[in-house]
Parts: sequence; structure tokens; C-alpha cells
Amino acid sequence: MLNKIWFTMIIIGIIIAAINGRMEEVSIAILESAEDSVMIVVKLIGPMALWLGIMKVAEEARLTDVLAKLFKPLAKILFPEVPKNHPALASIMMNLSANFLGLGNSATPLGIKAMQQLQELNSGKSSASDAMCTFLVINTSSVTLLPTTILALRIGAGSAQPTEIIGTTVFATFCSTVVGIVANKILIKISGLRGV
Repeated sequence: MLNKIWFTMIIIGIIIAAINGRMEEVSIAILESAEDSVMIVVKLIGPMALWLGIMKVAEEARLTDVLAKLFKPLAKILFPEVPKNHPALASIMMNLSANFLGLGNSATPLGIKAMQQLQELNSGKSSASDAMCTFLVINTSSVTLLPTTILALRIGAGSAQPTEIIGTTVFATFCSTVVGIVANKILIKISGLRGV
């Protein structure tokens, strides 16, 4: 769906540029944007490779299992319908750990794996379970301690103080996660009362 929206916007932009006689400007903008995007990607490779490597080392050293054990009491509150030793909890905790470190790219496959495992527990296969909705809310808002992608972008853009956003990022993501969890739990209660 998103691809269709972007494609439509691009076509409309080109048509309007042609009508206004500004096709040369559009061509220049397209080429400059393509060059800028390649430069941004090149600057992101180093930090992303570093953090993905650290995450892989932590996974191999079973540190993610330690994190999963630390988060187990919280997992019981957030995901009461998931059995305590189910592999979905480990996948959820690994995903949250990756998001906590700002590793959105490495968190994505972990999130997909967690959703697949939660779907196995889902009795109504055509709709999302409460646990799936809760996980989606937490994954989307996700408390972030080190916004590594943003830091890499700021460094690549030549920021004098790329780390000055860490405090506000932690605060904003903590607030969004708390609000998301509370809203999710309220909606779960309301849908349970209505029998939805």
C-alpha cells in the first residue's frame, strides 16, 4: 500500500513539474537525492555493523538469555496468557533488547519471529491476540537507551554534539511506551467487557 502511495506522489510530482516547465529541476533533485541516500547508507554501515555484531556476540554468549530472565517478572505482567517457558517470551525479550540498544534493523527479524510464535498460541487465527497487540505496542514505542541509527545519522551529517539527544530520546520513548501499554490494557479490558 505504501509503495502505491509513494508511486502516486512521484507520478503527480512529475506531471506537475512537466506542466510548469520545471522538469530540469526535478531531474537534478532526483540525482542529488540518490547521491545523498547512498552517502547516508555508506555512513550507516560502520555503526550498524558494530552494533549488530555486538548483538550477535551477546546472543552467542547467551547474554540475551540472561536478559530474558531479568525481564521475566515484567513479561508475566505484560503477557499473562503466554506460558512462562514458551519460546515467544525469549524472542520478545531479544527484540526488546535490540530496540533498547536502538538496533531497529536487527530487532525486525526478532519481532517477526516473536509474532509467529505468538500466532501459534492464538486461538483466533484471523485476528490478533491480546499478547500480539501488547507486543506490537511495546515494539512500536520501545524504550531506547542508545538511538544508534540516529547517532550515526547525526555523526554522518557533521553534528558537533551527536549524543545530546540521548536523554530526551530515553524520556520520550519511556513516556510513549508507558502510554501505549496503559492504552492497550484499557482497550483489552473494554473489548473483554463487550465480548469482542
